[in-house]
Amino acid sequence: MIDVLVVDDDPRVARINAAYTDRVPGFRTAGTAHTTGQALAWLDGHHADLVLLDHYLPDENGLGLVRRLRAGDSRTDVIMVTAARDVATVEAAMRYGALHYLVKPFSYSGLRAKLEGYAVLRRTLADGPEAGQERVDRIFGVLGSAAAGPMALPKGHSAQTVRLVRQALKEAGQLSATGVADRTGLSRQTAQRYLKLLERSGQVGLTLRYTGSGRPEHVYTWTGTGDDA
Repeated sequence: MIDVLVVDDDPRVARINAAYTDRVPGFRTAGTAHTTGQALAWLDGHHADLVLLDHYLPDENGLGLVRRLRAGDSRTDVIMVTAARDVATVEAAMRYGALHYLVKPFSYSGLRAKLEGYAVLRRTLADGPEAGQERVDRIFGVLGSAAAGPMALPKGHSAQTVRLVRQALKEAGQLSATGVADRTGLSRQTAQRYLKLLERSGQVGLTLRYTGSGRPEHVYTWTGTGDDA
């Protein structure tokens, strides 16, 4: 489980954000705070992998908390969740090390996309101590794909078929186009076309599996992002 500290000056909003967080598989709200001081005190005695952080806090703004965490070499990650829309605040959040920035008001699906992207990032970073260029690109691209939100479908593509292919991959974890076709009843060509679409959008990963025939098979892996079509 990924433990989350929700920080918002409004207790009602904090409860909503906590409830949203608890609905995302693999995440749980470990605590809530309503000021920078409360957040620092909580973090001093508890563990959080991630802080969902409002900017407008009564004692010190959210960017101040991010600076304090980084100055103390904290490994706790931060996603800003705030109504602050000015570019200066967004830029500062990025430079201070916030992983993402979600502007209020937002929907459950908006927050879920950011959290799922964060979960994929953690799994990607944990996949061995070294990274070639392909893996580096994947690491840096994970959160960007989560930011894009619902995918715009090219002409001739069906949102229902996208969901069908996604579900097959989610259940299996990893499949070839033939495997997707067998599970969904689609033709192999159609399955391949939708898998390529999802791979381009960053929602599935592509690897090559070499068989005895010497011809590599394309294998697609579910990354956990992008449930909305």
